[in-house]
Amino acid sequence: MISIIIPTYNRAHSLREAIQSILTQDYFTARDSSDSYELLIIDDGSTDNTKEIVESFEDSVKYCFQENKGISAARNRGLGLAKGEFIAFLDSDDLWKREKISIQMSFMKAFPKAKVCYTEEVWIRKGIFVNPKKKHKKYSGWIFDNVLPLCLLSLSATLFRREVFDEIGVFDEELPACEDYDFGIRLAQRYPIHLISKPLIIKRGGHPDQLSRKYWGMDRFRIRALEKALLMNLTQPQETLVKQEIVRKCEILVSGFKKRNKLAEAQKYSRIRDKYKLG
Repeated sequence: MISIIIPTYNRAHSLREAIQSILTQDYFTARDSSDSYELLIIDDGSTDNTKEIVESFEDSVKYCFQENKGISAARNRGLGLAKGEFIAFLDSDDLWKREKISIQMSFMKAFPKAKVCYTEEVWIRKGIFVNPKKKHKKYSGWIFDNVLPLCLLSLSATLFRREVFDEIGVFDEELPACEDYDFGIRLAQRYPIHLISKPLIIKRGGHPDQLSRKYWGMDRFRIRALEKALLMNLTQPQETLVKQEIVRKCEILVSGFKKRNKLAEAQKYSRIRDKYKLG
């Protein structure tokens, strides 16, 4: 069984399409869908008509409401309820292409030692197709050094074996954003991450409620994730890479805070930068 988790908050306007993109997966329609997957919608305190949208799908979807605790808590709630041997996520503003799961499951069956695989993506920003920048290039294999600059692991594009979460843990609920970046670092340090070089999801962005638009200075949260990474069982080269990335991100933040005349914050990240620059 594959457990699919959609965390959502006030996105009734896009949720129906997201659900339909799961229910029309050829992997499910070609077999007895009653035991091939479960779809869990974790409503993180929505105040719009999310519940009515979910109920319109009747028995195809399992709905769980919780008070608003954030994206990590919603994903973790889904993981706690999930029964599948495989885990997949879909953000409620993204879509899966029809063959997404069948291609990923074929890969997992062909390579039983693989713990995780992800796919290329089609990007839409404010309704317009855009090309990802060079810095967003995806890599395959042992990609620890590649995930440090920014989050390459789109959860909507990824399929996991269940034991991954038992072995490396779940999402950090203390991080208001960049929780996927934090998870990606832990994942890439432990396993090779296999890329299927075909775009199998549609990633829609540019809307006002995205976390990347809500918080200025997302590197603040990435630095917290990188400092956490230093507590892991890193090799010496990995530790050096993490410290170098902390310094780089601190320099970006110091410059930004100074431009905004937020000198206390600039001093804070100057101290962090100097700690790892000298160390």
